[in-house]
Amino acid sequence: MKAVQYREIGAAPEVVTVPEPEPGPGQVLLRVAAAGVCHSDIALMSWPADRFPYPLPLTLGHEGAGTVAGLGAGVTGLAEGDLVAVYGPQGCGRCAKCAEGKENYCLRAAELGINPPGLGAPGAMAEYMLVDDARFLVPLDGLDPVATVPLTDAGLTPYHAIKRSLPKLVPGSTAVVIGAGGLGHVAIQLLRALTPSRVIALDLSEEKLALARTVGAHDTVLSGERAADRVRELTGGRGAQAVFDFVGAGPTAETAGAVASVEADVAIVGLGGGALPVGINTTAFDVAVTAPYWGSRGELREVLDLARAGHIEVHIETYGIDEAPKAYERLHERKVNGRAVILPNG
Repeated sequence: MKAVQYREIGAAPEVVTVPEPEPGPGQVLLRVAAAGVCHSDIALMSWPADRFPYPLPLTLGHEGAGTVAGLGAGVTGLAEGDLVAVYGPQGCGRCAKCAEGKENYCLRAAELGINPPGLGAPGAMAEYMLVDDARFLVPLDGLDPVATVPLTDAGLTPYHAIKRSLPKLVPGSTAVVIGAGGLGHVAIQLLRALTPSRVIALDLSEEKLALARTVGAHDTVLSGERAADRVRELTGGRGAQAVFDFVGAGPTAETAGAVASVEADVAIVGLGGGALPVGINTTAFDVAVTAPYWGSRGELREVLDLARAGHIEVHIETYGIDEAPKAYERLHERKVNGRAVILPNG
């Protein structure tokens, strides 16, 4: 079968032929309909050799959806032909956080060598993939796998970040979304669906700001030196009650802190390597800064329910598996407007 792999430190991903996997006890074989292309992959492929923690080659793709094609011994609750989405941040299933469904915060994953598909374990960017446990598969129940697959990260991650800030996003409040790309344009829709807040989107790209307006942003601001001042102007000097930075670079984290009002939440979600210091005279009083990661299994079901109800829709570009390297090039060059999706069997 064909697969998209990262095979050599510093090299571009390649389309290669590998053996088709067979499900062992407890495993599920998935015929992949769609796999998302994410900036996390770019970040992973930028690590130097002395910091790279995974064996190579590595099949990419931590957003996956498709059809159950085979069941290992002992698997129950699924049947061949079922359409499912893959829950990516897989944990041990036994620790206190996993017992809550928060496998994204598994307390033993590092100790046990458990990695998400595409981020250490073989991923979804292949014609077939193995899923180690049926609990990592969520029924699509009528949703199109191609349109839905980005929601397993680009929907789940912003949903998890936004959900904890809902008590602050009351009538009259403002939410700022920094980065209107794959995650950010979904975050705007989630904020519009879940809150009465005014939504202000920031980005370096006029094209992405246009997408932000299309999906519901009330105001858009071109990122740069005056972006924080412009947000302050738009909010009458108050700033925002919640700020979601989907870039996470030094300048965007600084902007996030500058636009946060008293008692605001700031979530640094992106992997840009930036940080926001916390302390007296570094932000407004009582600003809470968090670095959330992915989301729980229960939250993925909630995200899919929102999609099923028509509240969120991902803007996608589709590529055949042989075009995957091109999709990564476009993503690296910031030319993807929304989310790129690979169709391994398309």
